[in-house]
Amino acid sequence: MNVLAQTTDTGAQGGFTFSSLLLPILLGLFIFMMFRKQKKTQKTVQEQRTQMVPGTEVMTQFGLFGTIVSVDQEENKAVLELSPGNTATIHLQALTKVVTAQPEEAETQDAVVPDDASSLTGDVSAAEDRSREAAAEAPQDETPDETLKRLDRENKKDN
Repeated sequence: MNVLAQTTDTGAQGGFTFSSLLLPILLGLFIFMMFRKQKKTQKTVQEQRTQMVPGTEVMTQFGLFGTIVSVDQEENKAVLELSPGNTATIHLQALTKVVTAQPEEAETQDAVVPDDASSLTGDVSAAEDRSREAAAEAPQDETPDETLKRLDRENKKDN
C-alpha cells in the first residue's frame, strides 16, 4: 500500500505542466520588449542628432527655444542663440525637440456659428441665414452702447 502511494505522488510532481513554462516565457517576452523599446529610443535620438546642425531652431528640456549656433559632439555641448546677441551653452541631452515651421494654413471661409439650437435639430440653413443677416446689420465700428441696443432689437425680432 505504501509503495502504491509513493508511485502516485512522484508521478504527479514530476510531470510537465503549462504553468512551469509560463514564468520563463513571460520573462523572455519582458526582456524582448525592453530591448525593442531601447532600440527605438536610440533610433529617434540618433535622428534628432543628425537634424541638430547650426541654424536649426530647437527646444530644450526646460522650455527654452533657440537657434543652434555651433555643436561640439566630442564635448556634448551646443551653443544656442536665444535672442540676437544672447547665447547659452547647454548639454546636447538638454535639446529635446527640433522645432519645425508650421505650414501656413490656407485662408478658410469664415465659419458660421449658429447662436441658437438650430444646429442640433438639423435646421442649419435657417441659422446661417440669421447669422448672415446679423452680420449685415452690424456696423463695423460701433460703441458698446450701440451694440447693446442692436442686440436688444435683434432679440425682440426673434421673439
